[in-house]
Amino acid sequence: MNPRLGLLKPYPFEKLRALLAGATPPAGLSPVNLSIGEPQHPTPDFLKEAVAGNLGGLARYPLTKGMPELRAAIAAWLARRHGLAAIDPETQVLPVQGSREALFAIAQSLLDPGEHDALVVCPNPFYQIYEGAALLGGARPFFVNARAAHGFAPDWDHVPELVWKRTRLVFTCSPSNPNGRVMTLAEWERLFALSDRHGFAIVSDECYGEIYFDESAPPLGALAAARMLGREGYPRLVVMGSLSKRSNAPGLRSGFAAGDSSILAKFLLYRTYHGSAMSNTVQLASIAAWNDEAHVAGNRRLYREKFAAFFDLVNPVLPLSRPEAAFYYWAAVGGDDEAFARELYAGAHVTVLPGSYLSREAHGANPGKGYVRIALVSTLAEAAEAGRRIAEFARARRVAAAPL
Repeated sequence: MNPRLGLLKPYPFEKLRALLAGATPPAGLSPVNLSIGEPQHPTPDFLKEAVAGNLGGLARYPLTKGMPELRAAIAAWLARRHGLAAIDPETQVLPVQGSREALFAIAQSLLDPGEHDALVVCPNPFYQIYEGAALLGGARPFFVNARAAHGFAPDWDHVPELVWKRTRLVFTCSPSNPNGRVMTLAEWERLFALSDRHGFAIVSDECYGEIYFDESAPPLGALAAARMLGREGYPRLVVMGSLSKRSNAPGLRSGFAAGDSSILAKFLLYRTYHGSAMSNTVQLASIAAWNDEAHVAGNRRLYREKFAAFFDLVNPVLPLSRPEAAFYYWAAVGGDDEAFARELYAGAHVTVLPGSYLSREAHGANPGKGYVRIALVSTLAEAAEAGRRIAEFARARRVAAAPL
């Protein structure tokens, strides 16, 4: 048995189930689950039709490298979306079975399990796959706190030089899970300079990159930042994207890795043994999704409506900060985030995720403490209902806590 499996921490939703065990919400209220970031808008009809119309692809083994047509469609989308002069579909694009699988797997090809003091740097709070990938790859995670006092930007400048020297991989997430913050060009320039100096790879998790609120200002991606900074060939940079959030197709398990061709060549070798080729049927359907933007713009409109309605209901009672992108509110609850989540569930039958479950104690603080993550992934009606219940709960909680 791999002893490193014992290093893995319970997943946030496992901890949430334990927290809510025994709590009994009001029988007359239907449940509203805002804890899980699973898109629930309808999958576009044309995408379902593309799946159904390509079932013949199930009769053939798929290639790990993917169909040339799919790689070309992804490359063309990347060029359009990020203003890239060119990206080679032959060497700089690789289809993957959703970004989660690829984020974990790429660490196995980038890390040397025999190097016992290697570090993987990642933001804190963070997506727990980064930590698991580091630990099972033979490295240790080093967490960089992202706190309100710093605008929720990871505090890269306070990472010691000795840590950077031992760093082999940096995970970034922009737009961020859980606060929706988008990394700036200056941040990318800083990380690229550190990568040049110390030789570590950067893997940019951009699964939320197509959920944003200002149609005139799409989030800056890592490939675009590299282009702006004149980094030809995207040295030591790999970006992960997905159709799960963009196209409301989390069950399709379709995404991509793109960037440095030398890293992707090694990643392809690893994946050939890993058995992670995407179904031909899914590949053919994915081509249709990457070639269409109308459904993505419609998806963003639904999120704008939900976020505005929820904000108007909740903000007067529980102050909210509007995210730049993604589909979460990262709400400060003014105290114990676990207690807030349990009491909200018991009192209003609304489930949110304690922020401390998405972060680790690091450098004397847990930056998720005192926050909850609210995932507005369902319908406008459900978001409004949740907003009303949370506002009523927060109002009553504030009154109960007020001094006599």
